Amino acid sequence: MIFTNKTIDKLDKMIDDALNGTFSESSYDETRMSRLESKWKEFLGNSVLSNQNLEAERRRLEQFISDISHQTKTPMTNIKMYTELLYEEAVKINTSNRSAAEADKMNSSTHSDTEADKMNSSIHSAGESVRINSSNHSSAELEKSTQKILKYAEEIKRQNQRLEFLIDSLTKLSRLESGTLEVVAEHSDVNELINSAVAAAKPKAVAKNITFMVQNDAGEDGRTASFDMKWTLEALLNVLDNAVKYSPDGGKVTVSTFDTNMYLAIHVVDEGKGISEEDAAKIFGRFYRSSDYQQEEGVGIGLYLTREILSKEDGYIKVIPNDKREGGEFIIYLRK
Repeated sequence: MIFTNKTIDKLDKMIDDALNGTFSESSYDETRMSRLESKWKEFLGNSVLSNQNLEAERRRLEQFISDISHQTKTPMTNIKMYTELLYEEAVKINTSNRSAAEADKMNSSTHSDTEADKMNSSIHSAGESVRINSSNHSSAELEKSTQKILKYAEEIKRQNQRLEFLIDSLTKLSRLESGTLEVVAEHSDVNELINSAVAAAKPKAVAKNITFMVQNDAGEDGRTASFDMKWTLEALLNVLDNAVKYSPDGGKVTVSTFDTNMYLAIHVVDEGKGISEEDAAKIFGRFYRSSDYQQEEGVGIGLYLTREILSKEDGYIKVIPNDKREGGEFIIYLRK
């Protein structure tokens, strides 16, 4: 019985060491251990090695993601810079061309006061007319070409911004899914979260003449909930950006908060078409885009990223289908 108790104590000590990360095979003398103790030692030794390998793999993955993010940022920045230079150069050419055309027009309308000058002007008029017409034609062609260049430059810039957003979102998503980036939830002010998200979404809203209405049943002092401010701000901003994107010009986006027993709920309501019941079941999938909104900007990753962020802080998000209400409505639940 004494031997059994000693064995149990030793096994218990092995487990404690393994849980604390201090287990070492060299700490236990195999010649003094029973067969069960030896097997337990082998199992824990392999578990520690496996954990070490997983941690090493996690670090390698984190470095790999960082390398991808860094290596893609440099060419994307260069594309953005050269696109802006191309746009500026096209504007300069267009401005210079218009100035030259106006100068030619003014010169052609100037007449001489003397009879000799009038005669010389008549003799020269045929050739001058050809030159002016040719100049006007070249000027029109040049302006047409520069307008095309400006249009192409704008499209390159737009696609570059879209690609930057996609790479940034995929990098964040990879870090979240692989566990290389940690979401740390702590009690924070929900009002601060909402105000920061609304401020970040406002430029796009102003461009469409959309107004935000923030309603808070918690009063001026607000409420607190358990969430990571940085990442939850990004999650809420994704929802607000969608509300602005799919709302009509001159519309309204309402943000309100409500208390439940376990969660503080943030409702985001827009005046768009809303989400169908069929799409509501798929909308949080990675790269999913409804067939009703294929023409709108986006890559279908924002809501998936939002769901992943909230799930890591014990929260969640749901959508209210448009068969139950007009417009779109998303509800973010933050753990109290």
